[in-house]
Amino acid sequence: MPSIKDLRLTYDVLNEEGTFSEGDAITGKVTLELLKETQVESLFVKAKGDANVHWSEKRGDRHYSYNAHRRLFKDKKFLIPESTRETVLPAGIHVYNFSLQIPPGGMPSSFKGHHGKIVYRLVAKVARSWRMDRTVDKELKFVSKAIPNIAHLMTGQFGSVNKEMGLFSKGQVNMEVTVDRGASAPGGTVAVVAKINNSSSKDMTPKLSLKKNVVYSAQGSRKHEEYSVCKMVGNAVTPRTDKTVQWAMSIPADVPQTINNCDIISVEYHIKVCLDISFSFDPKVKLPFVIIPPGLTSGPQPGGAVGPSPFGAFGGPSSSDFPPPGLPAGPYPVHPAPGAHAYPQGPTYPALHAGYPAMYPAPNPAMAGGYNNPVPRQPSPYGSPFSSSSSSPVHHPPPSAPTFHPPPSAPAFHPPPSAPDLNPPPYSMFNPSPACPTYNLPPTGPDTTTNFLSQPGEEAPPSYMDLFPPSGTQTSPTGSDGKQ
Repeated sequence: MPSIKDLRLTYDVLNEEGTFSEGDAITGKVTLELLKETQVESLFVKAKGDANVHWSEKRGDRHYSYNAHRRLFKDKKFLIPESTRETVLPAGIHVYNFSLQIPPGGMPSSFKGHHGKIVYRLVAKVARSWRMDRTVDKELKFVSKAIPNIAHLMTGQFGSVNKEMGLFSKGQVNMEVTVDRGASAPGGTVAVVAKINNSSSKDMTPKLSLKKNVVYSAQGSRKHEEYSVCKMVGNAVTPRTDKTVQWAMSIPADVPQTINNCDIISVEYHIKVCLDISFSFDPKVKLPFVIIPPGLTSGPQPGGAVGPSPFGAFGGPSSSDFPPPGLPAGPYPVHPAPGAHAYPQGPTYPALHAGYPAMYPAPNPAMAGGYNNPVPRQPSPYGSPFSSSSSSPVHHPPPSAPTFHPPPSAPAFHPPPSAPDLNPPPYSMFNPSPACPTYNLPPTGPDTTTNFLSQPGEEAPPSYMDLFPPSGTQTSPTGSDGKQ
């Protein structure tokens, strides 16, 4: 007749999703029901996280197997301590409270794939001499909240592509893609806008997809898998036309979270927009995307309007002649930086569609791609996760869960002064001729309009005869007798 009737393990949930994260406390009870008096060597409970990878390949006539294992953390507490003498328990129900701690620092979220998995478990075990151990375990759903640059991830993204058509068609095609955010939780909605200028002689069909890339690493080898999480197709774009395609892409509720802080398993996503052209290489734009846990999203609501992405967003600068997506027709005000030359606004472009309001601040380029950097692991303040405690069973109410402090937001970014245009428009087309220099006129002479002969108080000037009397030899114009 067995002496142990039942061994049960229960834990307290911290939220509606029943998930745990870095720094959380796991509290619960272990219930041991005995049918008779029983000698027990030990009773312990432990929480642990493990990552495992395994796959095999066949090359020629030989099979190769690859394996890898990583212990993420472990916390173990003895409810009945180990001793040289066994502990005798009477028949009945025995309840033991426990409290375990998940260490802080970045750990990957739970994941299960074809060739590997990341699993967190809670295990209770009763050991008896000369008997089989009795074990019960439950899987914990772990969601990592150690996501850096969350504010940057919630800003918009922009990318563009230009393609010159090949032998079977003429002209070129240009496509500009805007995504309203760079991250979303499962079940969210992402707005994607594609502006297409088909200047070629062929039809093309725009297609949108969310791709998942999983990489397994073991023993110096890697196993890569790519999946399409969701797909959407737009209407065909006819030759010599412009078209704007808008999608509202729904993220599936069961999609795994992005994992980039595990050295043997990584899960990454990207949004892909391509133009399907027959008998030609399809031009495409790829933008990185991050799946984050619920509750960390901020900024515009899912499915909101798509705003223009500032220069320096994902995708880099565009070489297209089209205006930035989402901007209304110009002109736009110019605010030159101190010391920079301001040139007049050039010709404006017609708006392809009603613009969306600008709502996204310029991201910090120094922090771009920061979510691809693994989070350094911090030493646990609770000592080594492999150490065990030999204290007596704990009988106290569950402690309250610690408060989670989200990572600090990215610092405010001040863009550098804009450089002058390397190819300014001709000076004579936009700027008036410079004003002529001002010259100081020489001092003027006396006023010639004044009648100096009629000024009052002055003596009359001498007559001509007084100044120049006739000489004696001069002949009078009249006769000698004074008559003509």
